[in-house]
Amino acid sequence: MKAPAPTTDSFKFVDLFCGIGGFHYAAKQAAEKAGVTLKAVAASDIDTHCQDSYEENFGFRPMGDITRIQAEDIPDHDLLLAGFPCQPFSIIGQMQGFNDTRGTLFFDIARIIESKRPRAFVLENVKMLRGHNRGKTLNRILEVCRDLGYQVDFRILNALDFGLPQKRERIFIVGFRDAVDFVWPEGNVPMKQLDDVLEQNPPQQYYASEAIRAARIAKQEPTAETTVWHENKSGNISAYPYACALRAGASYNYLLVNGERRLTGREMLRLQGFPDSFKIIKSYTQTRKQAGNSLPVPVAGAVLTNVLTALKAGTGNEYCYLGSQGILMEENADYGKETTLEKR
Repeated sequence: MKAPAPTTDSFKFVDLFCGIGGFHYAAKQAAEKAGVTLKAVAASDIDTHCQDSYEENFGFRPMGDITRIQAEDIPDHDLLLAGFPCQPFSIIGQMQGFNDTRGTLFFDIARIIESKRPRAFVLENVKMLRGHNRGKTLNRILEVCRDLGYQVDFRILNALDFGLPQKRERIFIVGFRDAVDFVWPEGNVPMKQLDDVLEQNPPQQYYASEAIRAARIAKQEPTAETTVWHENKSGNISAYPYACALRAGASYNYLLVNGERRLTGREMLRLQGFPDSFKIIKSYTQTRKQAGNSLPVPVAGAVLTNVLTALKAGTGNEYCYLGSQGILMEENADYGKETTLEKR
């Protein structure tokens, strides 16, 4: 039996495809809950507007294009976080997967994992990744991670189950270099009411035109409670006591509070779980895009809390238990012939 993995209360992390810092906020929350110290040592995003917002809120500027960053230029770290681009796998996009150049960015994550050997990683993407190309795309991602020597598992989690009034389903993929006891969070957090998220008396500029409001009323009766009215691609209107998933490229009138007004930038950030201390320094258009591309902070925080708790504890077991499917995976299992990323 192997010796127990070293335990520690101090970790370093990198934040790839960091956007405006959803994973960073989640990591800070998770570190506090797990009782550990967690420090960001690097971040990366190609969007300069996101770089500006990240720097304003976290005190350092992310690096740029990940494809131009050498692995040796990234500091050593214990935990790698990456919300890699979702458009190649999203139902909103063209579903091109690895045929889309953005889809191949996963292999830049793998390149860094292979070089830096972090103790764990957490990846995030849209739930459509699971079924893309009949599951072959996800299986390829998992295969690459296992070839790199990591025990890996995934689960689809919904922001509604973690207290946010937004239906946002995301796939999270976790990987561990050494054997640990990791259990997926269950959620079951009571949902915040929309009235606790929405601003009081927002400026008139957020209200839709009379024509648009009349068109909504013609299709949906007003509700007694506060609701967000969602218009789908077919033009059908649905009213829910929560928001449907925020989308960076959707119509400005895709989601209307009570069928009347658009969400403010602050409201969209709240729907993603960002604290009000987050400094908004960009235009409404950019803030809307940034919020729509972000991840639900409480969901990522719950996953990271359990990841950090598992890493802090360490284990002497010969197995890695990944709790979503009850699978015991032998630490030294042979997943097939190993190849370098260059040969792949």
